[in-house]
Amino acid sequence: MPDSQLLRFGPLSRQYSRRLIPILLCAATLSLLIALVALSMGDVAFSLPQTLRLLVQPDASAHSFILHELRLPRLVLALLAGAGLGMAGLIMQTLVRNPLASPDTLGVTTGASAGALLWLSFFSLQYGSALMPWAAMAGAACSIGLIFLLSWRKGLTPLRLILTGVGVSALAGAGVTLILVFSPLTTTFSAWVWLSGSVYAATWDNVRQLLAIYLWALPVLFFLLRYLKVLHLHDELATGLGVRVQPLRVLLLLGCVVLSGGAIALCGAMAFVGLIAPHIARLVVRNGFLGQAFITLCSGGSMVVVADLLARTLFRPADLPAGIFVALAGAPFFLWLLIRQKT
Repeated sequence: MPDSQLLRFGPLSRQYSRRLIPILLCAATLSLLIALVALSMGDVAFSLPQTLRLLVQPDASAHSFILHELRLPRLVLALLAGAGLGMAGLIMQTLVRNPLASPDTLGVTTGASAGALLWLSFFSLQYGSALMPWAAMAGAACSIGLIFLLSWRKGLTPLRLILTGVGVSALAGAGVTLILVFSPLTTTFSAWVWLSGSVYAATWDNVRQLLAIYLWALPVLFFLLRYLKVLHLHDELATGLGVRVQPLRVLLLLGCVVLSGGAIALCGAMAFVGLIAPHIARLVVRNGFLGQAFITLCSGGSMVVVADLLARTLFRPADLPAGIFVALAGAPFFLWLLIRQKT
């Protein structure tokens, strides 16, 4: 019996592997268990049956308030942010054909950080923080635009993209430092926490705001992702197959700007999520972009949830930024990837 099956919905068709379905179910189940454990642990601990009961049947008790108004929006925001950063990393690594590519190494994270920090330091007191996600995406878009401007030589090549991205990232990092130097002292500490990456004090308004931002990118990405596998080929071969390579790269990178910029604006600069999550997906699913994308979403979201759980429980009563624990795991992983590169 063949392993591959064809799934058809009207004019749309997709080939999938039977072996992939149990893997995806296990990944979803593991992510759900991690989420339940994160909801149950804290200063006020719940048993797993108690957590499930309060989720299904909320009441007017203090425990229900803690679960639904304090922990659940924080969990959902962490899942969404981690999934968005992981997906942006997977798309970027496919685009530039380099496993070291991510929103961090291509300058998107630092660009979004500079834009959001500029708004937080000098405009938030006058205009509020509702427009900060747009400032972050504007900063990320400026970084991508500068990368295009500096690396365009009758088109974009993966090598020039990633090398220019490293330089632009360093430039944006210097801009972040300069903004911190001239920012008011009242916002310096909150800016430091935000730069470390945190979902502290998340609300349902933050969740709705991030979902609204993602809705700008998801329709475009859903339509374009089917062409990603062709970009593994050389540009001449992809063009010969009828794919307009350069416009496709631009549109996909703009989608990554929306995904990563929105997540960074609402959760801070979570470094290395976009680097690690796609590699976990490739270790689990060797071939097939849709399977890798699903595992990337699960692993990226779970990484941020576990980091936030460690941040708020290991050093109680202190509530540390979750990005510290993501970086503690991500930096050695990045060095390991760099060392094992043969070229």
